[in-house]
Amino acid sequence: MLNLRKPQTVAAANGVATDSAFGAVTPPLYMSSTYAFAGFEKAGAYDYTRSANPSRDMLADTLAKLEGGAGAVVTSSGMAAIDLMLGLLGRDDLVVAPHDCYGGTYRLLAARRDRGHFKVEFVDQNDDAALSAALAKSPSLVLVETPSNPLMRIVDIKRIAGRAKAVGAKVAADNTFLSPALQRPILLGADFVIHSTTKYINGHSDVVGGAVIAASKADVEALAAWANVIGVTGSPFDAYLTLRGVRTLFPRIERQQSNAAAVAAFLEGHSLVAAVHYPGLKSHPGHELAKAQQAGFGAMLSFELAGGVENVRRFVEAVGIFTLAESLGGVESLVAHPTSMTHAGMSAEARRIAGISDSLLRLSVGLEAEADIVAGLESGLAAVAAGSRSQKAS
Repeated sequence: MLNLRKPQTVAAANGVATDSAFGAVTPPLYMSSTYAFAGFEKAGAYDYTRSANPSRDMLADTLAKLEGGAGAVVTSSGMAAIDLMLGLLGRDDLVVAPHDCYGGTYRLLAARRDRGHFKVEFVDQNDDAALSAALAKSPSLVLVETPSNPLMRIVDIKRIAGRAKAVGAKVAADNTFLSPALQRPILLGADFVIHSTTKYINGHSDVVGGAVIAASKADVEALAAWANVIGVTGSPFDAYLTLRGVRTLFPRIERQQSNAAAVAAFLEGHSLVAAVHYPGLKSHPGHELAKAQQAGFGAMLSFELAGGVENVRRFVEAVGIFTLAESLGGVESLVAHPTSMTHAGMSAEARRIAGISDSLLRLSVGLEAEADIVAGLESGLAAVAAGSRSQKAS
């Protein structure tokens, strides 16, 4: 029997060769929606798949072990995971959230706030005065997103968790951009870790899912009970595929972040790029903090293209390798324009406050050959240069 101590081993082997029925090496897929009772008033471990399912539980157990939590609840999407956690709050509870969080998270928090489900304050969590003012209002939950989407800002999880707990608040960290391969927020003091498992956890852009991992057993039980009430649990087949993706999480992200480092270095030295946001660069303001709380810098980055929206259009229409699409974390390289895509649900004013400009592009760097990825970017930038010259000539 393997001694599952290292996260790499957990990802590759948790649940392997545990099938007692036929000795299957790969954990079986249980598609049944319902399960037979042994007799009258004799329910087994499973009765109905919305409540619990062996395939989903295997994924939850693996994610909990990877994140160092007491347990996990697997949901139908990343947004369902966030909403599940928010469902534990009441109308008088205050959530302190990042001012530059993912657009879908911002939209959800604002919508629930406007319906009176709880209160929300969007705060620059690197602004000590702003964070202190928010914490002084005794929030129930502090939501952290680091690196942030899409500006790759880094916040100190351990420091924020300590300050939040001092005022009685729990801390939830969205770890989607890094995965437990590169960051483990519970070990830094977080009470919850949230994932869109659609992204790096699954890694193949073919499953939509989410998960909440909790540090305490009591919180796991509360989340599981509420998930059963509202019916947001993920499907067995999606859980089976996601666990299949987890098996290669560590080697995938190692190669992807190597490619991303090369991309960041290339873009930082290009005359048509006004700024590059990647914590792996020494020029990034969060570089030292990222080194301290992360095991790597990840494969996500964003950059400001000089020349405005017209140059953005030229770039995305000519770039090679990168596909213009939302989502991230798959084996393929993707480019997104946050203003018109992932963060379109935020108002122009909210984007302005967050620092998300119309010239910003977000890259999810995949597993393609480094030379091909850089060549693809060169094609896009060459089109920008040619367009600019043509415009000047006219």
